[in-house]
Amino acid sequence: MFGLDNMFGDMEAQQKAMREKLAEFIVESEAGEGAIKITANANRELTNISIDPDFLKNAEAEELEDLLLVAINRVMQRAQEKEAFETEQLLKDMLPPGMDGLFK
Repeated sequence: MFGLDNMFGDMEAQQKAMREKLAEFIVESEAGEGAIKITANANRELTNISIDPDFLKNAEAEELEDLLLVAINRVMQRAQEKEAFETEQLLKDMLPPGMDGLFK
């Protein structure tokens, strides 16, 4: 009825394409002057955690935990910001000409 099935099918395909595109955008963060490095994608999925072996030799568990929290929170914030920016750009590209003012 009214082509809603096709519209929702297209929307699902567009959402899938958007998730795939967001997975390509990588953001990074670090803590402890580079002792902990975290990467994530714009889907807010962690993709890597790196801990400097020299730091690990002398670190206490609480210090390691604190630095991990800092680095993870930073990278998730950056991923969220990148996701919002890229989603807005992708949505603008999908809109008919002249309707991009909706995001201003």
